[in-house]
Amino acid sequence: MDRFRMLEVFVRVAELRSFTRAAEALDLPRASITQTVQALESRLQCTLLHRTTRQVTLTPEGAAFYERAARILHDLDDAETDVGAARGAPRGRLRVDVAAAAGRHVIAPALPDFFARYPEIHLELGSSDRPVELLIEGVDCVIRGGLVHDDNLVARKLAEIPVATCAAPGYLSRHGVPSAATALGGHRFVNFFSAKTGRTFDNEFERGGEVVSLAGESCIACNDADTFVAATVAGLGLAQLPLTAYVRGLVDAGALRVVLGDWHVPALPIYALWPRRRDRSARLHAFVDWVAAVYAAQAPATRP
Repeated sequence: MDRFRMLEVFVRVAELRSFTRAAEALDLPRASITQTVQALESRLQCTLLHRTTRQVTLTPEGAAFYERAARILHDLDDAETDVGAARGAPRGRLRVDVAAAAGRHVIAPALPDFFARYPEIHLELGSSDRPVELLIEGVDCVIRGGLVHDDNLVARKLAEIPVATCAAPGYLSRHGVPSAATALGGHRFVNFFSAKTGRTFDNEFERGGEVVSLAGESCIACNDADTFVAATVAGLGLAQLPLTAYVRGLVDAGALRVVLGDWHVPALPIYALWPRRRDRSARLHAFVDWVAAVYAAQAPATRP
């Protein structure tokens, strides 16, 4: 059996903590994954993985072997990447996870241009708003909004999206147009909460030296950007929405109105994040450079 194939299968099982998920990721029968790991353990004469009906974990020997095996595979991948880059053609598989709304409204519509430039890159594009464990899930890069707090990742700011307080015309006709962030009694908010921590974000306003931060009375909080916008369009309250091209289109069409325009709202930074061990990947940097240009084209005035 191909020793590199054995390493690839073992590393994917270790990272995904599942024989079934590894089989899906590698497009192989689950029985082949099991047999490959068993053959590797027989070759090494030790148990690499603890298997239960609920999870797969590394033994001490498996953890040590995983570190060496992953490094070998990454070095091989880097070598292939360098050869591809030398001939001017990044190639190979790239796994990227993006926020669902960004995938739908920003990235997917622009992908024909990406593949015209890089026809030898095979992109696996996941769309979610949940936190992603890049190393465990074998993801090469994620694109997320908000601040970054992980020293194990390389972060590149792609854009800063302006944020504005918005509401549907129907909501404003029922509750009135707010005159100031300090006079929001009787108004409701559509709030946003973190998929990672569950914490609801406060609504923040600034004018001159005056700062107002409040959760606000609310009947709904969302953790998906499209649902957040849809709830606002439905007239459920005021909301602080990133002014993406999609949201600006809703404002232009009259489905939303910007209010409290003289009160500043902090912008939303957008980052590409990837593990430091992947920093040499030519296909990764080709994708990040491309997606940075996509964001810059959507909001040229907010280029970082």
